[in-house]
Amino acid sequence: MSKEHRREGKGWGPAESSRALVIHPIIRIKGEPLRSPDARLEEAIGLTQAIELDVVHAETIRTDKVSPAHLIGGGAKERLAHLIKNEEIDLAIVDSSLTPIQQRNLEKAWECKVIDRTGLILEIFGARARTHEGRLQVELAAMKYQRSRLVRSWTHLERQRGGLGFIGGPGESQLEIDRRLIDERIDKLKRELERVKRTRELQRSARKRVPYPVIAFVGYTNAGKSTLFNRLTNSDVFAKDLLFATLDPTMRSVELVSGRKVILSDTVGFISDLPHDLIAAFRATLEEVLEADIVLHVRDIACSDSEEQLRDVETVLASLNMGQSVPVVEAWNKLDLVEGEERKALLEKALRDENIIAISALNGEGCNALLSRLDDLLTRHNTELELEIEPWDGKQLSWLYEHADVLQRKDTDEGKIVLRVSFAADMMGKYFAAYPDQLPEDDYAEELVLESETEEPVPYDPLK
Repeated sequence: MSKEHRREGKGWGPAESSRALVIHPIIRIKGEPLRSPDARLEEAIGLTQAIELDVVHAETIRTDKVSPAHLIGGGAKERLAHLIKNEEIDLAIVDSSLTPIQQRNLEKAWECKVIDRTGLILEIFGARARTHEGRLQVELAAMKYQRSRLVRSWTHLERQRGGLGFIGGPGESQLEIDRRLIDERIDKLKRELERVKRTRELQRSARKRVPYPVIAFVGYTNAGKSTLFNRLTNSDVFAKDLLFATLDPTMRSVELVSGRKVILSDTVGFISDLPHDLIAAFRATLEEVLEADIVLHVRDIACSDSEEQLRDVETVLASLNMGQSVPVVEAWNKLDLVEGEERKALLEKALRDENIIAISALNGEGCNALLSRLDDLLTRHNTELELEIEPWDGKQLSWLYEHADVLQRKDTDEGKIVLRVSFAADMMGKYFAAYPDQLPEDDYAEELVLESETEEPVPYDPLK
């Protein structure tokens, strides 16, 4: 990319930041396994290219001892300074967390703008967020990040305004003014996101009144969630071989093999070292996962770091306090990229675990098996019955549509309504307790329901 071809209006502002250097410091954290440095470097390059920057040079740098001043050692710092000058690089991306002091010192040493992994992810999220909620979430995380970085800003922030009259004193520094303005903006964003959260809760409560289970997609970024989502729902959600291609959640209904309708929810992708403020800001969105009936974890099984990505996703889910009661199904995606003995071993491993389905979202391999598995999970403890309802009994009919899965409806010539209904055990007990005349003549249903609650079901109110 030539120096004349610059990005404008996408966060970096001045067009001087199109030529980029990417470095991944190899830092072993005690007690944690070392991820593949090459895979991490490739991921950092992908993140950089996701905001259309031209990666001029990329490399890993082993750091035996972390420097409090620069993170990396003096020799590597000087060598990269010459590279940056010779290659006319104006942006250096360090694939690690930098303290404000380290960031400032590297900018002085390299005479170019420096950002760390957190800043890069925030930039991508800022460029990709499309909905009002998404923009609020990203801005809140960015403001919290920026507030901690004011200490590294230019010296004009140290200037102080004069006091009033003879008793004013030194006055308020520009640094304090900027911090106060950011705090005010953060408070405003939090209030707006609280309103968003209440709206989402209302939407979830409305969905609960409709008997459609929710299946939430989770997974590492670029694992193929949106591609699989499009495959299963015949949708056209933006999907590309790109990190964080989609941020805003999308929901679509799909009919399973049994005829049951479910709602699929595509959520934001996860990534290692995802900024804590971003997790907190996107909590309103990620809470869709907590309310799901099934979590579908889409994994890039062809990636060399697939196991490490699994741990990263589980870490984020644990931070959301997702309970063990929500079943998790793993979709081992990108099977089309695996060949030979490795493919055979993966398929054999998937066959031994009923909660693992090997698929290719790109060509559709295994997708029918995945839908069947989801169907089985949702109906495993259900009982199907055929019921005959009088046409005037709208109260009973509305209760069935609200609390059970109506699989089939048929209106007879006599005017009666025949329903094929799938009941969860607790709902079937409540139904027969309220409508004992519907009990079959044999003792099968009676044995299941006589010990259930005897309270009368609340009729469905569509305006509630």
